[in-house]
Amino acid sequence: MENILLINKPSGITSYDVIRVIKRKYNPGKIGHAGTLDPLASGLLIVLIGAATKESEKFMSLKKRYIVKIQLGIKTDTGDLEGKVINKLEIPVLNKIKIEKVLKKFKGKIKQIPHIYSAIKYKGKKLYEYARAGIQVKIKPRIIEIYRIKLLNYSTKELELEVDCSKGTYIRKLAEDIAEKLGTCGVVSKLIREKIGKYSIADSIKLDNI
Repeated sequence: MENILLINKPSGITSYDVIRVIKRKYNPGKIGHAGTLDPLASGLLIVLIGAATKESEKFMSLKKRYIVKIQLGIKTDTGDLEGKVINKLEIPVLNKIKIEKVLKKFKGKIKQIPHIYSAIKYKGKKLYEYARAGIQVKIKPRIIEIYRIKLLNYSTKELELEVDCSKGTYIRKLAEDIAEKLGTCGVVSKLIREKIGKYSIADSIKLDNI
């Protein structure tokens, strides 16, 4: 069996939970996915079956599009609403001009320090394992690229953005950095992956409908 499935992952489960459901239903043999989505996140997950699993790097290197909501004024240890609140700050008065001026600073190739709650390996262990153990490690910045970042909506406490970005971009860290440049702190409150390369969430199927 050789195939590529476009799954619309619901929020509240891990990417591997999706794989587990497919395994249980169909026992397809070799199976994997091309790009993890956090449990909070929903949207397009490319599932690879059989010989297609050999192409995972190709899919993971494709450009991604996300819709992200950023709740301002709070900071958590994980960078999203599922984490423990570790700081609260006042939110300055914002307007479209000020927000878009800050967003322009994130366009193009930029350095990003991956979030401590990520699966990147450091000395054989994943960063989130160090974080959970309360161990601090020095994380080297990476070069990522933000091809496009568009303000969709904003209120006194929340931003909604559309982001086209390269492989290796951590949206939770991007959200934290944008909030910091706005003079406050922030976390991801909602995240949807809409596209991976030419593949769109519009062409995906719900997990229950496989």
